[in-house]
Amino acid sequence: MTCHQTLWYLVPAATATAAERAFPKGNLYLTIAQTLGPIFTNPDFADLSVHRGRPAEAPARLALVLVFQHLERLSDADAAEAVRARLDWKYALALDLDDPGFDASILSDVRTRLLAAGAEERLLTIVLDTLVDAGLLHARGRQRSDSTHVLGQLRTLSRLALVGETMRHALNDLAEVAPDWLLAHLDPAWAERSAVRVEEDRLPKATADRTLLEVAIGEDGYALLDAVFAADAPADRWQRPAVQILRQIWLQQYDGPHDVRWRSREDLPPHALLLTSPYETEARFATKRETSWTGDKVHLSETCDDDQPHLMTNVETTPSTTNDVGVTETIHAHLAARDLLPTEHLVDTGYVASEVLVASQQQDIDLVGPALSDNSWQARQPEGLDLRCFAINWEAQQVICPAGKVSVRWTPGVDTQGVRQDIIAVQFDPDDCRDCPLRPRCTQAKTGPRTMRLRPQEQHEALQSARKRQVTEAFKALYAARSGIEGTLSQGVRAFGLRSARYRGQAKTHLQHILIAIAINLVRVFAWIQEIPRAVTRQSAFARLVESCA
Repeated sequence: MTCHQTLWYLVPAATATAAERAFPKGNLYLTIAQTLGPIFTNPDFADLSVHRGRPAEAPARLALVLVFQHLERLSDADAAEAVRARLDWKYALALDLDDPGFDASILSDVRTRLLAAGAEERLLTIVLDTLVDAGLLHARGRQRSDSTHVLGQLRTLSRLALVGETMRHALNDLAEVAPDWLLAHLDPAWAERSAVRVEEDRLPKATADRTLLEVAIGEDGYALLDAVFAADAPADRWQRPAVQILRQIWLQQYDGPHDVRWRSREDLPPHALLLTSPYETEARFATKRETSWTGDKVHLSETCDDDQPHLMTNVETTPSTTNDVGVTETIHAHLAARDLLPTEHLVDTGYVASEVLVASQQQDIDLVGPALSDNSWQARQPEGLDLRCFAINWEAQQVICPAGKVSVRWTPGVDTQGVRQDIIAVQFDPDDCRDCPLRPRCTQAKTGPRTMRLRPQEQHEALQSARKRQVTEAFKALYAARSGIEGTLSQGVRAFGLRSARYRGQAKTHLQHILIAIAINLVRVFAWIQEIPRAVTRQSAFARLVESCA
């Protein structure tokens, strides 16, 4: 794309006349164009454009086409056809009626340029700035966030199918770039096992037969790796991405190379590192409650003030294995960069931790979400002496127990289990605890004293305050609005294809999610202008009758 074109604020007269006659009451595209203007301008993408050569399509128009494409879940070919054929699209794009459009391949090029420049966030930022200028969005209101799973653009493979397809992928790649070299090192058995796509229903069913095939494919892979890493092999053989993927998957799946056998399941890498496909190397397997999937996660944030449209303000795409709590501060950082930080941020338990509560307070954000409860046995027992029963003297670095005894050890450290965080290890004197009448309610240690772990003072106090607050009626009334984000996730999945990645790679998937968020914003702005009321939770006729009589 080039940037020779000027800003294109004016819709051609013939296009405007035809569209206004065809849509006397307006439609989404006409209304958005009339309300928000062109949204994108060519200078917005000047750094992504080719500044020499013949003039091509305006980058601002192409950016809008990407949004419209995701608004209607169109393929590249269908989106290019809509530019040629749709009157409302021509109006929104400010095109002449006889404009022939462009080749569909240009859209792929636009996505590539956006990703290469790291400019995908720019699309959402420009749209949000436009909405602020239109008075439809403001900072320091109320927002809410949640996540949902995204299915990767890949087949789900068993371990045997994975190694078989990985070997085939490497051979296909080498056959294209170095056919003569591959023929010189070819084992005839490779053709039998790796010439066709690996399908689970073609693989042996008996355990013994599968084991034999596992070993045979493993030996094939090690033989190929020996050949590409040989001293006399050209360097570009082992540098091929397909060969590097083969090497990594063999390291993860096999013990070898001399005594080739499967790694036990207990010996496999954690899911955050484990490759699940030779074609999509960023997707990871994850499980959340009853849901298991291979792919990514998307975290959406939206405004939820009653007096304005509910608009998407931030999108995060993370590996499926990323804990939600690790994303909260990233969301706040991106909102701060756009000057759209909320006063109240409604989230579920997964986004709340003591260090996040402190960081939010420092940005004047009220993070509204249930903190994890104390899961110690003392907290679960009615008579148990949990952390709330102890007095902490932070200046003296001492803890006083309900019996009046003072701790003897106060050791700062780092908890490396799960999320890395600072802690303070506290211990009481064994002599004080040994014959204490409160001991059965305090510790289950056979002979040792009571020990406990504290978070740093700010984090401890923030967490205790949050736990006290979340049982109040005022908190429950405020937190009730958080559930509305579930409807947004549902809208994204049902209407815009949020559940499945259209492309391979997290960067491309993130661009898809940004375009979906922009599309949702346009739909909601249109509904707001048209005064279409927000949908409410559906109720059966009987439920409505009972409610009316209550």
